[in-house]
Amino acid sequence: MSFDSGPLDRYLHSAVGDDPALAAELHATFVASVEHLLDLLQRSRCDANWTMAALRLKSLAATFGVVPLIQLAEQAMAGVPGDPAVMRDMRALIDDLNTSQFDG
Repeated sequence: MSFDSGPLDRYLHSAVGDDPALAAELHATFVASVEHLLDLLQRSRCDANWTMAALRLKSLAATFGVVPLIQLAEQAMAGVPGDPAVMRDMRALIDDLNTSQFDG
């Protein structure tokens, strides 16, 4: 899965203007938040916890306009806790997020 970081980069650029250090910090904070929510998903053992973590992930993704992550969160909410396909796709997207650089 390849992640197009363009929407996230554009959002960060509009939020911080010409401050690449601040944009990089926001990007890192976004990725850390996504990682935290993925961890909550992985540890969810009941439908309620799984759905709540997926809903929080969807909300975070929507705030930054990261459509592929919104779609994966929706798949998670429609599925069952620990769905291996959803978890694999989320991990791949997050790995792409980790390797993408804010290009201002």
